[in-house]
Amino acid sequence: MGERWEVRRAGATNAPHRVLMIPGGLCTTEFYADVMAEPAVAGLGMVAATQPGFGRTEAPEDVSMEHYARLMADFAADAGCDAVVGHSLGANVALEMAAQGLFDGPLVLLSPTFSRSDEARFLTVLNALGRVPGVGAAAWKAMITLLPRSVKREMPPHRAEALAAVMGGNDPAACRRIVRGYYAYLDRYPSLVPRLCGSGVPAWVVRGDRDGIGLTADERQGLEACPRVRMVTVPDAGHLLLVEQPAAVATVIAEAATASVR
Repeated sequence: MGERWEVRRAGATNAPHRVLMIPGGLCTTEFYADVMAEPAVAGLGMVAATQPGFGRTEAPEDVSMEHYARLMADFAADAGCDAVVGHSLGANVALEMAAQGLFDGPLVLLSPTFSRSDEARFLTVLNALGRVPGVGAAAWKAMITLLPRSVKREMPPHRAEALAAVMGGNDPAACRRIVRGYYAYLDRYPSLVPRLCGSGVPAWVVRGDRDGIGLTADERQGLEACPRVRMVTVPDAGHLLLVEQPAAVATVIAEAATASVR
């Protein structure tokens, strides 16, 4: 495929269902380790793949969301996956896989963003600063240094150091490019709810009850009106629900992967 992949595998080798797990921005497969170890998903074949450009992987020349959707759809096909889980930016990539008709299996979207206004304010500001000559590079370098420390409070204490180290190991220049492409994508669509609903793909939209990513009343109403979309709220969880409440997330993944929804 021409990209440098970082991959983690778990579960049954002869499982009837295989799930691709896509980490979010600045994250690697390490963020799925706890979910993949849960008993609820032991009967599934699982493969997690870091999106090229995050962690220690090399970013592709084309960092548009549409290109990432094609990359991950090709990976899913090669790995024989019939369901996809995505977190944060990875959830939006999974959504776009379905919207482009590149994947038609069940999706589990962990804290996706459905419009530009839903995004975290700090990331919106950082993306704007990233475009300023002489300032952008320094701003991103500072963020990669500081963000891991600030999000430790959202992580289980026994995992915080390892997960923060993963986030701090990203290349600021690559992240700056990828996030710029991501915001260009959000600017193309006032709302991504119609893209998800119009895909006809069964999807579980999963959010923590204290998620910092917004969801407008209109977006929620639109999602609840989609017959193939199911809304799930995970108690006592924020944006990093997959590491905060891995058992609850694993239960949803098992339900989605084995549901008779096609």
